[in-house]
Amino acid sequence: MSTSFEKYQKRKLISSYFSVVLSIALVLFLLGILGLLILNTKKMADRSKEQITISIFLKDITKQIEIDQLQKTLAVSDYTKSATYISKEVAAETHSKEIGEDFVDYLGYNPLKNSIDVQLKADFVTAEKVQEIAEKLSEKSFVEEVSYDKVLVGMLANGVEKIGFWILVASAIFTFIAVLLINSSIRLSIYSKRFIIKTMQMVGATKSFIRRPFLWQNIKLGILGALLASVAIGATLYYLDSYFQGFGLLEDSLVLAVLIAGIFLSGILISMISTFFATQRFLNLKTDELYY
Repeated sequence: MSTSFEKYQKRKLISSYFSVVLSIALVLFLLGILGLLILNTKKMADRSKEQITISIFLKDITKQIEIDQLQKTLAVSDYTKSATYISKEVAAETHSKEIGEDFVDYLGYNPLKNSIDVQLKADFVTAEKVQEIAEKLSEKSFVEEVSYDKVLVGMLANGVEKIGFWILVASAIFTFIAVLLINSSIRLSIYSKRFIIKTMQMVGATKSFIRRPFLWQNIKLGILGALLASVAIGATLYYLDSYFQGFGLLEDSLVLAVLIAGIFLSGILISMISTFFATQRFLNLKTDELYY
């Protein structure tokens, strides 16, 4: 009879530990994904900004030496990521493919201009800086027009700030919810041992002595949960990187190391703090209050 009861108690204990580990792992997994989003927000925003192109259209009378000089000047400029010269013949060929018709034969001449497409570095993609760059380039005598998408530049600048703000708000809310969920799981686990806690206290054990094994046990569960969460995040990133290679999710080893370290640290700290307060609560209860 006692053997059956012991087996039942053992299964119950394992089930309790499993539920705590699973709760910690799921919460830390979601928290890790959100953390990854935060750490990569600037990276993704920079990739979007660096798609902005300033097109410098040149006059037909522009000499080749002037084109070469301008291209070299742009190449060494602080704001330039790349500068590509596009002749009007190449531009006409590309445009004809896009519209599915040879407009040069139809018009009898090529109305397009030789141009240099400049892609800017992310730090210089603001409405003020792009306008300043465009005005400076327009001052050159052989430049006919400088064109860029002003609306898109403004939207990117404002959009990145708003996205960053709401991601921080969501992170704060989700972190609070994560702490509550893990805390609830640990409290339920300790609740089942409240009579053991009180018995130890009644025979003279100190609070720190009673609390210590619970702390170590739940710290171990927190580490195990963090390990499962890290493996799940690694598998998710590997899957996403296979299908969305442009994001380079696995390229930055420092970001990944910070993320994994943050997950383990969160698992340990949340487990330790939740266990401390949960055990403290039952240590402070009177014997007759344990039944409620």
